[in-house]
Amino acid sequence: MPLSPDETRRYARHLVLRGVGGEGQQKLKAARVLVVGAGGLGSPVIAYLAAAGVGTLGVVDHDQVSLSNLQRQIVHTTGAAATPKAESAGAFVAGLNPYVQYVPHNERVTRDNAARLVTAYDIIIDGTDNFATRLAVAEAAEAAGKSLVSGAVSMFDGQVTVFVPTGPQFRDLYPIEPDEADLPACEVVGVLGAVTGVIGTLMAMEAIKLITGLGEPLIGRLLLYDGRAARFTELSLGGA
Repeated sequence: MPLSPDETRRYARHLVLRGVGGEGQQKLKAARVLVVGAGGLGSPVIAYLAAAGVGTLGVVDHDQVSLSNLQRQIVHTTGAAATPKAESAGAFVAGLNPYVQYVPHNERVTRDNAARLVTAYDIIIDGTDNFATRLAVAEAAEAAGKSLVSGAVSMFDGQVTVFVPTGPQFRDLYPIEPDEADLPACEVVGVLGAVTGVIGTLMAMEAIKLITGLGEPLIGRLLLYDGRAARFTELSLGGA
């Protein structure tokens, strides 16, 4: 997909970057990416993919913006309080990059609609904080043969990995489905906003790598981040 003169100026630092260049930027423009969740993780993903020039960016979120979101959900503003997050994120994208086609999905992801949502996209990015939703997205992506970038955070820590059709899957990471009551909720234990920025940015980077063919994505590898110790740890997933 050819770039316009304005796009050439906009993406100038990509075009001179070895490993991306014009071919990589055209791949970004042709890409269709679905971000599940416009919250703490989804926000930096949305921001960096829109800035990078992903051609079609879909965002799924059924929730509305609240003041307690704004400490970490950076695509939303105080003035957007009580508006749908999918709509608020769209306003951010429109203001940042008019060359991105934004598709809002103002609905809750379930096992009933996950397959329909992922079908129209090349890459799925899941930043939700509910295990049932994460499982539904992962199963739909696996069934559709789509690559999935998955991230999670809690308090001062986070993790990110990539699932592709030929590699380990979500069930390899979570062979036993946990009881939701045993999982720490952000509303109860809290989360440092900058941690979501670290993990969300890593998720955006993994998506860009998948799209452009740059580098080595986190396939079969789980990257753990300890924000207090400023330390990364890598684990190998079963089946790698």
